[in-house]
Amino acid sequence: MDWDKLKTFHAAADLGSLTSAAERVGLSQSAVSRQIAALEQGLGVPLFHRHARGLILTGPGRTLHESTREMSAVAALAESNLKDARDRPQGELTITAPVGIGSTWLAPRLGVFMDAFPDVRPRLLLDDREFDISSLEAECAIRLWETTQADLIQRRILTVKTSFWASKDYLMKKGAPQKAAELDHHPVLAYGAKVSDPMRALDVVLRIGRDESRPREPALTINNVAALVRAVAAGLGIGSLPDYLANQEPALVRVLENEPQPSFDVFFIYPADLRRSKRIAAFRQFLLEQAQGWAG
Repeated sequence: MDWDKLKTFHAAADLGSLTSAAERVGLSQSAVSRQIAALEQGLGVPLFHRHARGLILTGPGRTLHESTREMSAVAALAESNLKDARDRPQGELTITAPVGIGSTWLAPRLGVFMDAFPDVRPRLLLDDREFDISSLEAECAIRLWETTQADLIQRRILTVKTSFWASKDYLMKKGAPQKAAELDHHPVLAYGAKVSDPMRALDVVLRIGRDESRPREPALTINNVAALVRAVAAGLGIGSLPDYLANQEPALVRVLENEPQPSFDVFFIYPADLRRSKRIAAFRQFLLEQAQGWAG
């Protein structure tokens, strides 16, 4: 089978959209459609059900997707290893990070890394979803939680502290709570994480001073930390926010400073298959140096 057609199929199966697949593989949408149709004709089976809401894999399509997932990971690993074949680190390095810490902490510091390693081209993917590092959807990740996957290596680089915050304008109108139970009388803003989500620590504002089985109802939930900070700064209510983000908003002040607050350990994570990568080693050292003395 033609690997180019398989790559196109894999992108469409991953993303469930011809348009998104075209963007990933660098082809027109019509070219993607033709390649998939040719693959289906060659195999003699339909690989997708076409619906207005996107592409849905058929049974044979799911079977092929399992195979192309493994093939794609092997190809990505081979490409990554080729980038490290020379003495100096060089080539593209794909890094994923959550939007908040990626945009405010990592991105402004990348110039230091690029000056030190001019032959390495960082590609930064900012997204609060978890990229699949094992299959090299990205080559390395900065995450606010530990990984449990045995095939990934992790190194703690930072600790992020959080506090309760509100805007000055909000406090002038509503007053500041003096103890946690008084949050019952204020609108509270939350991340809205699932029970199993490590980001649930940000939703301590829903639980502190209450029976754990009866949390407060949030006035607003936002599943993006940077947007949550902006909403609190706009005076919509009180939230538990990472200090490194809240400190950059002049409108915000801490409240309930005597109450306990959670903190996050930030990890640098990469596949065990890339443990000898010169680019990974250089970037890991850069992160550790940048983290020294940083008060999160």
